[in-house]
Amino acid sequence: MAALAIPPGPNPRRGIGVVAPYDFALDHELWRWAPDGITLHTTRTPYFSMPVGIEMAETVSDAAAVIEGVHSLVTVRPSAVVYACTSGSFVHGRLGERYLSATMHETGAPVAITTSGALLEALSALEIKRLAVATPYVPEVTERLCSFLGEAEVDVVKSHDLSLTHDIWTVDYARVADMILACDDPRAEAVFVSCTNVPTYDVIAPLEAALAKPILTANQVTMWAALRALSLRANGPGQSLLMVGTN
Repeated sequence: MAALAIPPGPNPRRGIGVVAPYDFALDHELWRWAPDGITLHTTRTPYFSMPVGIEMAETVSDAAAVIEGVHSLVTVRPSAVVYACTSGSFVHGRLGERYLSATMHETGAPVAITTSGALLEALSALEIKRLAVATPYVPEVTERLCSFLGEAEVDVVKSHDLSLTHDIWTVDYARVADMILACDDPRAEAVFVSCTNVPTYDVIAPLEAALAKPILTANQVTMWAALRALSLRANGPGQSLLMVGTN
C-alpha cells in the first residue's frame, strides 16, 4: 500500500475574541483590518427588543452579558478580547469603561480592550485634544460620548448625529461621508465616527486626503488597539492611525 501524502497542518493563528452587541452586522469589516496570521472569534450579547439609545447601551454593556461573552471566547485561547461597542463602553463614563475592561480581564481575557478605551488610546497616540464627532445616535447618546471625551480632556468642538434608532448597519458610505463632512470643523484636529455598526473602511483614506486630518472610526480604533497590543500592525492603506508604531 502506497504511503499516504498527508499535508502539514495549518499554521497556528493568533486569535482576537470579539464581544459585540446582538445587532452587530459588520463582522466582515473587522476582518479587513486583520493581517495574515490573525483570526477573529465573535460572540454577541443576548437579544433584547429595544431601540438604539441609552437603555440599549446600558443593556448590552451589562456586566453579566459581557462576562458570558468573554467566557464563551476564552475557551479558544485568544491573545486578546475586545468589547466592540462604542456606546456600551462610554455610556457610564470613564469609570464605566475601566470597570468593563477590568471585568473582561478578570474573566480571563489576556488583553482586554473596549472600543471607547481604544479611542482614547488612539487620540493619545496621535496627540489629539480637539475632536469633531459624527454619530448615528440620537442626541442623548451623542451627549454621553461628548461627556466621556470631556472626562479625558478631549474637547469636542463640533458634533453631528443622524438620530437613528434601528438598522444602523444599513447606513451606506455616501451617508457616512456626508456626516463626516457635516461635523468637520477647522478647529478639529481629527474626526471620529462612532458606532461599530457604521461601515467606514473604504471612506477613511479618501476623506483623510480631502480634509487633511485623521479620520478615526469605531471599528478601526478597536482593531488597531487590539493588534497594537499584540505588536502587530493593522491593514488599512492610507489610514494615518495605522502608521502609529506598535507597542
